[in-house]
Amino acid sequence: MALDDTTEELARSAARGDHRALGELLRRIEPDVLRHCERLLPYRQDAEEAAQDTLLAVARNIARFEGRAKFSTWLHIVTVNCARTTYRSLKRRSSEQVEELPEQRPDPQRVSVIAGSRLDLLDAMEALEAERPDLAQALVLRDICQLDYAEVADQLKIPLGTVKSRIHQARKYVQSALGEAYG
Repeated sequence: MALDDTTEELARSAARGDHRALGELLRRIEPDVLRHCERLLPYRQDAEEAAQDTLLAVARNIARFEGRAKFSTWLHIVTVNCARTTYRSLKRRSSEQVEELPEQRPDPQRVSVIAGSRLDLLDAMEALEAERPDLAQALVLRDICQLDYAEVADQLKIPLGTVKSRIHQARKYVQSALGEAYG
Protein backbone atom coordinates (compact mmCIF):
# COMPACT_ATOMS: atom_id res chain seq x y z
CA MET A 1 0.00 0.00 0.00
CA ALA A 2 2.33 2.72 -1.23
CA LEU A 3 0.80 6.11 -0.62
CA ASP A 4 1.85 9.35 -2.26
CA ASP A 5 3.41 12.31 -0.48
CA THR A 6 0.10 14.21 -0.41
CA THR A 7 -1.57 11.36 1.47
CA GLU A 8 1.35 11.15 3.90
CA GLU A 9 1.02 14.91 4.55
CA LEU A 10 -2.76 14.61 5.02
CA ALA A 11 -2.08 11.94 7.66
CA ARG A 12 0.33 14.20 9.54
CA SER A 13 -2.21 17.06 9.42
CA ALA A 14 -5.03 14.77 10.56
CA ALA A 15 -2.86 13.53 13.44
CA ARG A 16 -2.46 17.16 14.54
CA GLY A 17 -6.25 17.51 14.69
CA ASP A 18 -7.18 18.83 11.23
CA HIS A 19 -10.66 17.33 10.67
CA ARG A 20 -10.82 18.38 7.02
CA ALA A 21 -7.51 16.58 6.38
CA LEU A 22 -8.88 13.48 8.12
CA GLY A 23 -11.95 13.41 5.87
CA GLU A 24 -9.82 13.74 2.76
CA LEU A 25 -7.37 11.14 4.06
CA LEU A 26 -10.13 8.58 4.64
CA ARG A 27 -11.55 9.23 1.17
CA ARG A 28 -8.12 8.73 -0.43
CA ILE A 29 -7.13 5.56 1.41
CA GLU A 30 -10.47 3.74 1.18
CA PRO A 31 -9.81 1.97 -2.17
CA ASP A 32 -6.33 0.84 -1.07
CA VAL A 33 -7.64 -0.39 2.29
CA LEU A 34 -10.41 -2.38 0.59
CA ARG A 35 -7.96 -3.89 -1.89
CA HIS A 36 -5.65 -4.92 0.93
CA CYS A 37 -8.53 -6.46 2.91
CA GLU A 38 -9.62 -8.40 -0.19
CA ARG A 39 -6.15 -9.97 -0.32
CA LEU A 40 -6.59 -11.20 3.24
CA LEU A 41 -10.25 -12.23 3.27
CA PRO A 42 -11.78 -14.39 0.54
CA TYR A 43 -15.27 -12.88 0.38
CA ARG A 44 -15.87 -9.30 -0.72
CA GLN A 45 -18.53 -8.69 1.92
CA ASP A 46 -16.08 -9.69 4.68
CA ALA A 47 -13.35 -7.54 3.13
CA GLU A 48 -15.74 -4.57 3.00
CA GLU A 49 -16.55 -5.07 6.69
CA ALA A 50 -12.85 -5.17 7.55
CA ALA A 51 -12.18 -2.10 5.40
CA GLN A 52 -14.90 -0.13 7.19
CA ASP A 53 -13.47 -1.22 10.54
CA THR A 54 -10.04 -0.08 9.37
CA LEU A 55 -11.29 3.35 8.32
CA LEU A 56 -13.08 3.73 11.64
CA ALA A 57 -9.92 2.69 13.51
CA VAL A 58 -7.88 5.23 11.52
CA ALA A 59 -10.39 7.99 12.32
CA ARG A 60 -10.45 7.11 16.02
CA ASN A 61 -6.70 6.59 16.42
CA ILE A 62 -5.09 9.03 13.99
CA ALA A 63 -3.83 11.14 16.91
CA ARG A 64 -1.65 8.14 17.87
CA PHE A 65 0.15 8.35 14.53
CA GLU A 66 3.37 10.04 15.57
CA GLY A 67 4.93 10.39 12.13
CA ARG A 68 8.15 8.55 13.06
CA ALA A 69 7.42 5.94 10.39
CA LYS A 70 5.48 6.41 7.19
CA PHE A 71 1.71 6.59 7.49
CA SER A 72 1.48 3.77 4.94
CA THR A 73 3.37 1.49 7.37
CA TRP A 74 1.04 2.44 10.22
CA LEU A 75 -1.97 1.93 7.95
CA HIS A 76 -0.74 -1.54 6.91
CA ILE A 77 -0.63 -2.62 10.52
CA VAL A 78 -4.08 -1.22 11.30
CA THR A 79 -5.52 -2.86 8.16
CA VAL A 80 -4.04 -6.28 8.89
CA ASN A 81 -5.19 -6.14 12.50
CA CYS A 82 -8.73 -5.21 11.47
CA ALA A 83 -8.85 -7.95 8.83
CA ARG A 84 -7.65 -10.51 11.36
CA THR A 85 -10.20 -9.29 13.91
CA THR A 86 -12.95 -9.58 11.30
CA TYR A 87 -11.80 -13.10 10.47
CA ARG A 88 -11.81 -14.12 14.15
CA SER A 89 -15.28 -12.65 14.58
CA LEU A 90 -16.60 -14.50 11.53
CA LYS A 91 -15.00 -17.72 12.72
CA ARG A 92 -16.55 -17.32 16.18
CA ARG A 93 -19.99 -16.57 14.73
CA SER A 94 -19.66 -19.56 12.43
CA SER A 95 -18.83 -21.92 15.28
CA GLU A 96 -21.79 -20.58 17.29
CA GLN A 97 -24.12 -21.33 14.36
CA VAL A 98 -22.83 -24.87 13.80
CA GLU A 99 -25.37 -26.29 16.22
CA GLU A 100 -28.20 -24.43 14.52
CA LEU A 101 -27.41 -25.37 10.90
CA PRO A 102 -26.81 -28.67 9.17
CA GLU A 103 -23.23 -29.14 7.99
CA GLN A 104 -22.63 -27.38 4.68
CA ARG A 105 -19.69 -28.00 2.41
CA PRO A 106 -18.55 -25.14 0.18
CA ASP A 107 -19.43 -25.55 -3.46
CA PRO A 108 -16.07 -26.07 -5.23
CA GLN A 109 -17.41 -24.21 -8.26
CA ARG A 110 -17.96 -21.10 -6.16
CA VAL A 111 -14.94 -21.19 -3.82
CA SER A 112 -11.49 -20.93 -5.31
CA VAL A 113 -8.46 -22.84 -4.14
CA ILE A 114 -6.85 -19.49 -3.42
CA ALA A 115 -9.72 -18.47 -1.15
CA GLY A 116 -9.44 -21.73 0.74
CA SER A 117 -5.70 -21.34 1.17
CA ARG A 118 -6.14 -17.85 2.56
CA LEU A 119 -8.48 -19.22 5.21
CA ASP A 120 -5.89 -21.88 6.03
CA LEU A 121 -3.25 -19.18 6.28
CA LEU A 122 -5.39 -17.08 8.62
CA ASP A 123 -5.93 -20.16 10.82
CA ALA A 124 -2.19 -20.83 10.85
CA MET A 125 -1.45 -17.19 11.69
CA GLU A 126 -3.98 -17.27 14.51
CA ALA A 127 -2.31 -20.37 15.98
CA LEU A 128 1.13 -18.78 15.62
CA GLU A 129 -0.06 -15.62 17.33
CA ALA A 130 -1.48 -17.64 20.23
CA GLU A 131 1.78 -19.55 20.72
CA ARG A 132 4.42 -17.02 19.66
CA PRO A 133 3.07 -13.48 19.20
CA ASP A 134 6.61 -12.13 18.71
CA LEU A 135 7.02 -14.35 15.64
CA ALA A 136 3.55 -13.51 14.31
CA GLN A 137 4.17 -9.79 14.57
CA ALA A 138 7.38 -9.97 12.55
CA LEU A 139 5.81 -12.22 9.91
CA VAL A 140 2.78 -9.97 9.45
CA LEU A 141 4.96 -6.91 8.96
CA ARG A 142 7.23 -8.66 6.44
CA ASP A 143 4.97 -10.98 4.46
CA ILE A 144 1.57 -9.33 4.71
CA CYS A 145 2.45 -5.65 5.07
CA GLN A 146 5.42 -6.20 2.75
CA LEU A 147 7.85 -4.09 4.74
CA ASP A 148 11.52 -4.75 4.14
CA TYR A 149 13.55 -6.33 6.94
CA ALA A 150 15.04 -3.01 8.08
CA GLU A 151 11.57 -1.44 8.36
CA VAL A 152 10.37 -4.43 10.39
CA ALA A 153 13.37 -4.05 12.72
CA ASP A 154 12.60 -0.34 13.08
CA GLN A 155 8.91 -0.97 13.80
CA LEU A 156 9.61 -3.68 16.38
CA LYS A 157 12.69 -1.90 17.78
CA ILE A 158 14.80 -5.07 17.61
CA PRO A 159 18.06 -5.91 15.79
CA LEU A 160 17.93 -6.88 12.12
CA GLY A 161 19.33 -10.36 12.84
CA THR A 162 16.55 -10.99 15.35
CA VAL A 163 13.96 -9.94 12.77
CA LYS A 164 15.35 -12.36 10.20
CA SER A 165 15.42 -15.18 12.75
CA ARG A 166 11.83 -14.54 13.89
CA ILE A 167 10.55 -14.41 10.32
CA HIS A 168 12.36 -17.63 9.45
CA GLN A 169 10.92 -19.38 12.52
CA ALA A 170 7.45 -18.02 11.81
CA ARG A 171 7.53 -19.21 8.19
CA LYS A 172 8.61 -22.68 9.31
CA TYR A 173 5.74 -22.74 11.83
CA VAL A 174 3.16 -21.62 9.27
CA GLN A 175 4.45 -24.04 6.65
CA SER A 176 4.20 -26.88 9.18
CA ALA A 177 0.67 -25.81 10.16
CA LEU A 178 -0.42 -25.67 6.50
CA GLY A 179 0.94 -29.13 5.79
CA GLU A 180 2.89 -30.64 2.93
CA ALA A 181 0.48 -29.37 0.27
CA TYR A 182 1.93 -25.89 0.80
CA GLY A 183 5.60 -26.89 1.11
